[in-house]
Amino acid sequence: VQTFTGLTRNHTLAKVKYAQNPPVGGDHNPNFINCGIYTHSVDVWEAVHSLEHGAVWVTYQPNLSPRQIAVLTTQAATHKYELLSPYPGLPSPIVASAWGKQLKMDNATDPRLPVFLQTYLQGAQTPEPGAACSGGIHG
Repeated sequence: VQTFTGLTRNHTLAKVKYAQNPPVGGDHNPNFINCGIYTHSVDVWEAVHSLEHGAVWVTYQPNLSPRQIAVLTTQAATHKYELLSPYPGLPSPIVASAWGKQLKMDNATDPRLPVFLQTYLQGAQTPEPGAACSGGIHG
């Protein structure tokens, strides 16, 4: 798990260039995206706001096999603070991101993923624990 510090948390309407791919925090849109399962790319700036609320954003390369996507979808359906979406240009087939934390994986059955989710869904790194991950923007 990589750790990133010094992340800003300002609301902005400007597009932000993030140092990580996908981002793990920083300035973001005032609106957050609802956690859930998406079959299309979502707004990065809204997703970062959801990370601030304690979400874990699991992203996957769009060409990931349907079997692997099914594994990720089944797992995401059990977590109300998880956001799942394809993400073009990922550095690994699957990347899990929380505020200031990131894990790169090659396979949906990587045993580190459930541990990452258990640790970081509404985890100690969350800047706004208990903030909503529903009632926002539907990506």
